[in-house]
Amino acid sequence: QVQLVESGGGLVQAGGSLRLSCAASGLPFSRYVMGWFRQAPGNNGEFVAAISRSGIDTYYADSVKGRFTISRDNAENTVYLQMNSLKPEDTAPYYCAAGGLLTITPSTFNYWGQGTQVTVSS
Repeated sequence: QVQLVESGGGLVQAGGSLRLSCAASGLPFSRYVMGWFRQAPGNNGEFVAAISRSGIDTYYADSVKGRFTISRDNAENTVYLQMNSLKPEDTAPYYCAAGGLLTITPSTFNYWGQGTQVTVSS
């Protein structure tokens, strides 16, 4: 079955960095758009970043643009999210997702991981 397993979350001070990874199995990884979402308390799932099948095209939420970078390694079936200049408002569980369309809409993504917690202290 399809599995998406996130790792790399943790506790970091404001201004610090983290690199999230999402290892995929059970699906033809290079045929899927990959995305990262987060869910802060009281909010619905918030789009963070997405990357096309080839890795050439990327999209970012305005709130993370210039600070976060999404990338993928199709040979390793893994997608990454490099997060720099972290802020307390970035605190949330982060989820990776696989889908068929390069969009910011969670409902267009078919498969989801279990999430990894990112906590940024002030």
